[in-house]
Amino acid sequence: MTDKRVLMIAYHYPPVRTSSGIQRTLKFSSYLRDHGWEPMVLTIAPRAYESVSNDQMGEIPEGMVVERAFGLDTARHLSLKGRYLRWMAQPDRWASWWPMGVIKGMSMIRRYKPKAIFATYPIATAHLIGLTLHRLSGVPLIVDFRDAMTEPGYPVNPTTWKLHRKLEQSLIKHCSRAVFTTNGTREMYAKRYPDIPAQNWAVIENGFDEENFRDAESGLDTSRLGPEGQMILVHIGVLYPQERDPKPFFTALRDLKKAGEISADRLKVILRATGSDDYYRKLLSEFGIDDIVSIEPMVAYRTALQEMMRADGLLLLQGAACNKQIPAKLYEYARAGRPILALTDFASNTAELLGKLETPWIADIAEAESIRKLLSDVMSKWRKGELTGVRRDLADACSRRSRTDELVRILDSLPEKA
Repeated sequence: MTDKRVLMIAYHYPPVRTSSGIQRTLKFSSYLRDHGWEPMVLTIAPRAYESVSNDQMGEIPEGMVVERAFGLDTARHLSLKGRYLRWMAQPDRWASWWPMGVIKGMSMIRRYKPKAIFATYPIATAHLIGLTLHRLSGVPLIVDFRDAMTEPGYPVNPTTWKLHRKLEQSLIKHCSRAVFTTNGTREMYAKRYPDIPAQNWAVIENGFDEENFRDAESGLDTSRLGPEGQMILVHIGVLYPQERDPKPFFTALRDLKKAGEISADRLKVILRATGSDDYYRKLLSEFGIDDIVSIEPMVAYRTALQEMMRADGLLLLQGAACNKQIPAKLYEYARAGRPILALTDFASNTAELLGKLETPWIADIAEAESIRKLLSDVMSKWRKGELTGVRRDLADACSRRSRTDELVRILDSLPEKA
């Protein structure tokens, strides 16, 4: 066995049932062995997850060490009628993971002697565990922020913001590398911490996994999702009410319906696994478009990929507050090869990537009239058979294997244990 081992700390790991967020650490752990690195994963006990599924358990590399430390979800396990003291959920609802995470982590470090610790966001407690283990052991720390941990007004709660900023400052001070998923976020952090050497900043974008798509294609039903003459648009994954506010989109649909340009037999929009289903059902009823827009539950990842590949178009929503971020699902959309309808800010990193992917169907997420014009144009093009998806050669540059190559270069460049 190689002596090049890396301890990966991640909240999102099978059997958690979630959208694209689980794939980053899972695929890193799957492909690192191809480069002579042996991953080990420290995650939380499954009880902490709101939803679990075994559909990706088989993708965990055979024989790889996976330790699951005790932890609870404050909102579900430590609340009284849904109420709990705020300090019990700082830096997040899984703060109880920290003690056993550190104990198990130190046991893994003593036993396996990893050359690096890799801790990944967006669950801040994972970063806290990684920082603690680094300070106790001296093992070099890679902090995978993905997106910004703090921004003006985020997190919204002032106490949480202060705690996150303090943790962020400690992470930046002690880590050997800070990794982000976009250049915009990296540049923001470089300006925020000007004394940190440039080589400490890195970008590893998200991506898609070719093996998952090949598996999905092997059992793909090639028939249309909907009846002849009905265009099917699909959005898969969390639809944040603020950061990805769909109300202007709903307004555009309502106006098109009133004008007689769309109807339930000509257009169906599927919003799958939104994370706020009850909220959106109420909104759709208020807008009078619940016959056109359907709220659907989460499905197995393989099934979700198959739905992407069978849809007539794939919806992407990203608000201006997240201009420095790129939704992970965009990379999967690109590989699915279906037309992408993007509602975003034109100055965003998301729009920049869409340009590289040569995807022209973009409207301002905040402007209902802009969205209305886009939908009218797209439906007209679809009826004429003129809608096209992302070219395969452009999508292939976004594979998870290529992203793992980038992580390996970082691991190979790390200093020895402090």
